[in-house]
Amino acid sequence: MSKNNNDSMESLIRMLDVVDALPAAVALRARSYDLLTLPDGAAVVDVGCGAGRAVDELGERGMRAIGVDLSEEMIAVARHRRPRSDFRIGDAFDLPLEDGEVAGYRADKVYHELADAAKALGEARRVLAPGGRIVLIGQDWDAFIIDSDDPALTRTIVHARADLIPNPRAARRYRNLLLDEGFQDVQVEAQAGVFTDAAMLPMLTGIAQGARVAGAVTAEQETAWVTEQTERAQAGRMFLALPIFVASASRPEE
Repeated sequence: MSKNNNDSMESLIRMLDVVDALPAAVALRARSYDLLTLPDGAAVVDVGCGAGRAVDELGERGMRAIGVDLSEEMIAVARHRRPRSDFRIGDAFDLPLEDGEVAGYRADKVYHELADAAKALGEARRVLAPGGRIVLIGQDWDAFIIDSDDPALTRTIVHARADLIPNPRAARRYRNLLLDEGFQDVQVEAQAGVFTDAAMLPMLTGIAQGARVAGAVTAEQETAWVTEQTERAQAGRMFLALPIFVASASRPEE
């Protein structure tokens, strides 16, 4: 890995660590574990496991957790931090699991990165045992709420950045995607993640940079917007709200 890529990965992991430690994030993960409704010793796969925090927490709840991530770098970090846990490099479309091997499937902030969410759900159904449980968590990238003195520019930035993501509105489609794949007992909960901490400023600057690269805003507009958000963060006046959806369902008994 090049130095720039290494620095980028370290920066990403630092930001994820900060976000994952927030009380709201802790509560959201706990809710996802509750929705799995699995007995002690049940096998569960965490798809897009990143540095492995959820795998660790699922293990603490008595489940036999398997972490899968496409990033070799992330899996290396996860194995270093949690050497006793089971981490595997793998693709959401081709999981390193046998048919019906797990009783639970969890994917947190993954499906917006997948161009073909239906294909990933087909793979989820393959690895789930009959009656197995699935839980999906994700934010709607096209519906970020950011306080700004220039709401029109903010809307342009948010929508332009969303259009750079393979599947920015996947979370609002969870229910219908699960129904289309034949899952039963489909339920969806909506929450809002509210962030006012300066630690989230890199996310906002990244959104603006993406909009500028896409040609939706000028460099001057990007600079003005980022300057305002930086001043808000320094003054404790930043406001970012993310609509988050949590969907749960069961694979039919066969």
